[in-house]
Amino acid sequence: MVQPAQLARLHAAARGLPSPMLGHHAASLLSARTQRSRFISTSPRLFAAGTSSASAASAVGQSVVEKIAQRYAVGLAPNQVVRAGDFVYIQPHHVMTHDNTGAVMAKFQAIGATKMADPHQPVFALDHDVQNRSDKNLDKYARIEQFAKQHGVDFYPAGRGIGHQVMVEEGYIAPYSLTVASDSHSNMYGGVGCLGTPVVRTDAAAIWATGRTWWQVPPVVQVALHGKPRPGVSGKDVILALCAYFSKDQVLNTAIEFVGDGVKHLSVDERLAVANMTTEWGALAGVFPVDEQTLDFLSRQLSARRTPAASPRLTREDLDQAAANPVLADRNAFYTKQLDLDLATVRPFVSGPNSVKVTTAIDELAAQRIPINKAYLLSCVNARQHDLAEAARIVRAAGPNARVAPGVEWYVAPASTRVQQDAEAAGDWQTLIAAGAIALPAGCGPCVGLGRGLLEDGEVGISATNRNFKGRMGSPSAKAYLASPAVVTASALKGHICAPDLPEYTAVAQGEPLRGSVREFDAPERPTAADAAASETALLPGFPATLNGELLYVHQNNLNTDGIYPGKYTYQDDMTAAQMANVVMENYDTSFAKSVADRRAKGTDSILLAGFNFGTGSSREQAATALLAAGIRLVLTGSASETFKRNALNNGLLVLEAPALVRDAATAFGAETLTKATGWAVEVRLAEGVALVTLPGESEPRRYAIPAVGMAAQELVVEGGLENWIRSRLQ
Repeated sequence: MVQPAQLARLHAAARGLPSPMLGHHAASLLSARTQRSRFISTSPRLFAAGTSSASAASAVGQSVVEKIAQRYAVGLAPNQVVRAGDFVYIQPHHVMTHDNTGAVMAKFQAIGATKMADPHQPVFALDHDVQNRSDKNLDKYARIEQFAKQHGVDFYPAGRGIGHQVMVEEGYIAPYSLTVASDSHSNMYGGVGCLGTPVVRTDAAAIWATGRTWWQVPPVVQVALHGKPRPGVSGKDVILALCAYFSKDQVLNTAIEFVGDGVKHLSVDERLAVANMTTEWGALAGVFPVDEQTLDFLSRQLSARRTPAASPRLTREDLDQAAANPVLADRNAFYTKQLDLDLATVRPFVSGPNSVKVTTAIDELAAQRIPINKAYLLSCVNARQHDLAEAARIVRAAGPNARVAPGVEWYVAPASTRVQQDAEAAGDWQTLIAAGAIALPAGCGPCVGLGRGLLEDGEVGISATNRNFKGRMGSPSAKAYLASPAVVTASALKGHICAPDLPEYTAVAQGEPLRGSVREFDAPERPTAADAAASETALLPGFPATLNGELLYVHQNNLNTDGIYPGKYTYQDDMTAAQMANVVMENYDTSFAKSVADRRAKGTDSILLAGFNFGTGSSREQAATALLAAGIRLVLTGSASETFKRNALNNGLLVLEAPALVRDAATAFGAETLTKATGWAVEVRLAEGVALVTLPGESEPRRYAIPAVGMAAQELVVEGGLENWIRSRLQ
């Protein structure tokens, strides 16, 4: 963990100047923030008219994602229209943390915070390591519960359910709201028309302390679902089909809006499953439209609510308001891509082994009779009552003596205690247990490699979970497949991967190939220099209007954080800035650090130009702080891991996407040299959102669009990161 004093030195090294205070810009956040209503039924953010006046005044309309972001953005300039690519402060409706609440508590206390800005904003739900009864884990859980009581935060103990399911059941998720979680599967909230997106732990601490954090609005992709799925096809099959058919990063780091006549044929449980796994597809959010099914579903959840809470939650008045004031995309909204999928061509699919994007139709895989050792019906994607009911139906159809196949262990856990109670009332839970299923408590468990039933060396498992990465559910030598609850159940009963012996599954197993299409659209032109003054972001004192330097090109796509900052140094907490600078990129190019240092000694600033999906892999923040230590002032990429971007800006390092520039560099330099001194001089106009690149022998610079750096990002850079930003506001 980089300490504040060390981080200040990193920024002094990178910028060559002290970090000034913001003066009047550092006024207390709490005195300036828009006060959020204690009762969401009266909140204008939730239920404003469908088309904002801001978008109506603009030549290009807003998508649903942009409109929701506009509602929850704070500190905007007058008449500012929120667009994809903008850096904004957001004040989310709620922020959920789970077992990582303990780590967020430590950050919260380390930055000097003593109370919650709004105790109704956070929700704590323990769900990951719920089988762990060790004194250490029980003590952690007890400290989290006590912290919740101390600060008046709603708390759900281990065993109540998976946090995302609890958020929906207990009314924290509302249509057209923006809710975040310190967990990657917060995308699931999009199943009921909420913009759900993940944040990292520092962001969660910032929200606790100040009510807000920053967000860069992602590019928005429209996914049109057409036609009607055939009987036997589930929402899980739909998302597995999307992951497989559009497997070339078409939605990487984007927000998805689902549309099309096919949406009405998906139940809300199925929409939740699809939205949940947009994470594995690569997206940061996946939002379904709000329709009558959505409102009926939420009304039933409201009626079934049994847990008292301090925070106001969804009401019937809220649902009436959502029905009367839908948030719709403007007709002239811009989408970077439109993907189309014919649902009639979807069949039951199985993903794997050990990859979500390797998908095979069930009839092809069943022919191989792949034996299994373990089966899993659990997780936040597929353990709701609808899933348990379908599993029980398949068991009953197999006959009164249906049992799990010899040598197979079948683990079942409900998404929540309410799900289990409903399944018991319907007799479904008893049917599964009588067939030999092993019950686990409501929680994540084997899905995240915790507790009983993990895959052992050489074993094969089939699971209704959302991830099957190598080693995630147990041994790295095991093989993990993903499938629908129906296929998992049938496989558990037969002992090998197969479809259920029911007419609809037999009929749907045969079919034509998936049918879909992709269309890409050019972004609207940015303002020219002549009229940039009308749209250009204002500059904070101390924030540079431009950065000048030479582009240092790293061609490798998918360069992960271990390549940027080796794992063997990650837990050496006493590494100095100079030591970090000496080992940066060591696993990628051992000459990188010396190249940057030599150029710096000659007075040449290096601006890093990196490939696509830069910073993928683990969430270690040293991948960003080591680049700062080396003197890298800015990273331009084709695209970047969202977690890396968040860690970078949270430490005051800008990462901006310039895909056209990266493609031109790839054409010019190829992949022969790991780190290429390009000789390309660049002037980056940060507030205007333009990079001017002058090539040797050319008199006129080439112009490339980049995201304009808004006020939120400027403040974080000037103050040296999010933790310092929080401290200045708490003072």
